[in-house]
Amino acid sequence: MATASLSITQLSTTSKPCLTRRSIYFISPSYFRSPQLLTSNQHSFAFSKQIKRPLNIISAANLPFDLSPPPIDHDLLDTAISAGAIVSEDGIAKTFNNDDEALDTVDKGTVVVDLSHFGRIRVSGDDRAYFLHNQSTANFDSLLEGQGCDTVFVTPTARTIDIAHAWIMKTAITLVVSPEISRSITEMLKKYIFFADKVEVEDITTRTKFFVLVGPNSNKVISNLNMSDLVGQPYGSHKHYSVNRMPVTVAVGNILSEDGFSLMMAPAAADSVWKALLSQGAIPMGSNAWEKLRILKGKPVPGKELTNEYNVLEAGLWNSISLDKGCYKGQETISRLITYDGIKQRLWGIHLSSPVEPGSPITVEGKKVGKLTSYTATRKNSGHFGLGYIKRSGASEGDTVTVGDNIVGKLTKVPYIAHQRQPKQKAKS
Repeated sequence: MATASLSITQLSTTSKPCLTRRSIYFISPSYFRSPQLLTSNQHSFAFSKQIKRPLNIISAANLPFDLSPPPIDHDLLDTAISAGAIVSEDGIAKTFNNDDEALDTVDKGTVVVDLSHFGRIRVSGDDRAYFLHNQSTANFDSLLEGQGCDTVFVTPTARTIDIAHAWIMKTAITLVVSPEISRSITEMLKKYIFFADKVEVEDITTRTKFFVLVGPNSNKVISNLNMSDLVGQPYGSHKHYSVNRMPVTVAVGNILSEDGFSLMMAPAAADSVWKALLSQGAIPMGSNAWEKLRILKGKPVPGKELTNEYNVLEAGLWNSISLDKGCYKGQETISRLITYDGIKQRLWGIHLSSPVEPGSPITVEGKKVGKLTSYTATRKNSGHFGLGYIKRSGASEGDTVTVGDNIVGKLTKVPYIAHQRQPKQKAKS
């Protein structure tokens, strides 16, 4: 049997990045319309760790790069099903029947997760940076092409809508957002475009695929695929590559952590990229295990930890917030909360004695101090874990609480919240 070949090329740069307050240059729309994309689907999607593919990578930061649909859409789900995956009606691989193995591998190897159901939004036009600067919490004026950040969309009263992962490209800014809120964020952004604004907002979710790599061996996987120039770069840094003449963007970070990597690509490139990652020892993880990992890591999501009941500081999202960039939606409320120490509750991880339904009250000595927002059984179903908001005066790390009627819980920090860096308070005069 012949060994399939995967050619990964990092496209070379010829011009310098340029950014002003109202202008960040991105990549132009012709690349995905190239006749080079008219490639037939000649590969089967075997999930085999034994297939080795030679890679030859070249850097592409300034070549034309857009996210128009390719002429041929390879169906990754057909491959998943043939490999034994259980796929939901809405096309999400729920499990590869290896959930415990995948969760164990997160600590000692590498997993790859298809998160193509997450939203991707493309914001273009000369005013895109200025626009997002005013609509979310991060300082987009400080970012250059090839960099990235997390930013939070909030209401005028700083209630959290979603955490977005932003990549600053040549002619656009790409946002990765939660799947359940993607459409409403797109509509919200379009609503705030004024007549004179040079901004276009486009949902590109169905025209792209999106994978993440999680685990301590992710650097090795990326290096073996000739993308070692990304290893050690700051969170959000990204580069553009060509896989079999089709564009792929690879970024540092994986939504749950500043470690690992994210990969966005044309659907026609997805089979080659997926097989290349598996060939380097990554194992596939389904969405069921991903949700369990999400809770264990403590990442808040819309509809659970991110609702109108909680503000952005109670969710602990300090890394996504600029405190000195000037006016933006929710800025006044955030400033008051910080100035007057108005953060009344915070998000905790909770080790639980038994299963319990999200929404259950959390009490201490019979007094309600909070609410459980997420629950999961731990690996191999040997324990129980949840996330919940608790009043600052109600309990602290290591304390015992009661969840629901009689479930015992013990409070613990979770990695996603623990790595958030709260700024030092200015000394009062």
